[in-house]
Amino acid sequence: QLARIQTDSVVELLRELYPDLRFEIVAMSTTGDKILDTALSKIGEKSLFTKELENALERNEVDLVVHSLKDLPTSLPPGFTIGAVCKRENPLDAVVFHPKNCGKTLSLLPEKSVIGTSSLRRAAQLKKKFPQLEFRDIRGNLNTRLKKLDEKEDFGAIILAAAGLKRMGWENRIGQLLSPEDCLYAVGQGALAVEVRAKDQEILNMVSALHHADTVLCCIAERAFMKRLEGGCSVPVAVNTVLKDGQLYLTGAVYSLDGSDSLKETMQTSVHYPQQNEDGPNDDVQHVGITAKNVPGQAQEAAENLGVELASLLLSKGAKHILSVARQLNDAR
Repeated sequence: QLARIQTDSVVELLRELYPDLRFEIVAMSTTGDKILDTALSKIGEKSLFTKELENALERNEVDLVVHSLKDLPTSLPPGFTIGAVCKRENPLDAVVFHPKNCGKTLSLLPEKSVIGTSSLRRAAQLKKKFPQLEFRDIRGNLNTRLKKLDEKEDFGAIILAAAGLKRMGWENRIGQLLSPEDCLYAVGQGALAVEVRAKDQEILNMVSALHHADTVLCCIAERAFMKRLEGGCSVPVAVNTVLKDGQLYLTGAVYSLDGSDSLKETMQTSVHYPQQNEDGPNDDVQHVGITAKNVPGQAQEAAENLGVELASLLLSKGAKHILSVARQLNDAR
């Protein structure tokens, strides 16, 4: 349902821009949608929510695919690109409480309360902050997870992305928004991406009108950070980006599975560059899988370099060890 709402919202934007075009929506299921009894981090498939959709794109059965950006790997298969990154919804994580805990916050929950989350990143950060709570995997789409929370006594609360709840119209279920001090968010969280065939100039030009420049720069920095760390959903990597007065600030962190070991740093760079006319051979430049013709190329480069430099700083301080231990422990679980 959420995927459908997200796709409809993108099509709506395109219809406003191109009233003469007709858009047809094709619904599909992906591996990630079908395997619901295993934690995401255990399935070990990089393109969990994307492969089937990319196959359809490759066969020209569809022309564009709408994803949550955080589901897209930092390296896309050859022949594909992210042709648009739409304006980001609130990227923070949200706590939804069991009705009996209504009005509480995580710190006020009874000791040993069980919190549901399928994300290693969320669990690692919150275990450290709330050692009195227990964290357990919960899978399924938003509807399923909320149903599990409400109808059973298994969970005292569950953690979800605020953006998904908002898009579903369930903002009233958010009992607590987790600030970046409590929980840094996932790379790309809250942003929608439109994936297209890299060589299809017509479609690429059409969807590029949806790019939101600030979101593009934040997400390029985040994705470059993740790519340099070689992170994925099987290791806890988290970020927070702020773009203010032409300065891009990126905070990035890596965690051990139980959150006891972590590294966190912040760096900044200027992304204040005028848009130059960059037509010509340059016009298909991708930055961590994103093609954004209408965002200044120098700004995109600066954002990408920021992500790479921040990751390199963490690696120089021992991030590789933390992540490889996390990966081994997760594989062994």
